[in-house]
Order: sequence, then structure tokens, then C-alpha cells
Amino acid sequence: MSDPNKKIATCLCGVVKIRVANVDPKFTVCHCSSCRKWGGGPLFMMQCGTNVEFEGRDAISEYDSSDWASRGFCQKCGTHLFSRFKKTGSYNVPVGLLPDTENLEMSMQYFSDLRPDYYCFSNNTPEMTEAEIYAYFSPDV
Repeated sequence: MSDPNKKIATCLCGVVKIRVANVDPKFTVCHCSSCRKWGGGPLFMMQCGTNVEFEGRDAISEYDSSDWASRGFCQKCGTHLFSRFKKTGSYNVPVGLLPDTENLEMSMQYFSDLRPDYYCFSNNTPEMTEAEIYAYFSPDV
């Protein structure tokens, strides 16, 4: 039986359910071209660690999107479900899947130098550029 204290997220069609034990309300925003292509704009993600359970796993496709992460989505409705870091197995889940999370706060913007001119945020947050991201995730570090 699943832990009743876990937060539950679902895709649009309800086939996939995600149970998350730990949600960090300090979310990140990614401006890379992959995230913007995937969702039509910047991607807002919350760190959820490795204690994540999936129901409806047969409906999940995972795309190997970079050297360090993959992205999961529902095959039936296309909902973006997670990004998973390959090295740690840690999941990030889109903020929109867990909208009732309390004390949400933008804590970091990734690929800030790739942010297009047609949008901006008033939040004063730390930012990492493309070069900083690649240096951080480089296997040589």
C-alpha cells in the first residue's frame, strides 16, 4: 500500500499517477531550447528526489534528452511527467502537476543566456548560463 503522506500528481488523461514523498517548493526554471521546444516555453520544475512511484508505467515513454538527463511523458495524452538525472536517479516534476504545493518559490534559472527576449520574470533569482550548466554536469568534473 502506498504512503498516504505522498503527494499525488496525474497526467491529463489520468492513466499515469506519480506519488512523490519529497517535494522541494523552491522550483527551478529552465530556458534551454530543449525545454522550450518540449513545452512551448520555459520549464518550471520541482526537485522530488528518488522516492518517486509511478502507476501506469506502461503509458510512460522516456526520451534521452541530454548526456545527464532524460524526460518522461505520457504516451496517451502527452503530459510532461518528469526529468530524471541519470547519475543520481533523482526526479524533477513540473510545478503544474503539483499545483497545491505550499510556499512555491523560484530559486534558480538555468540557461539564462538562452532566455529569449519575448519574456522575462521579475523574480530576482540566481542564474546559470549555458557554459556554467555544461561545466557543472560535465563527466570530467
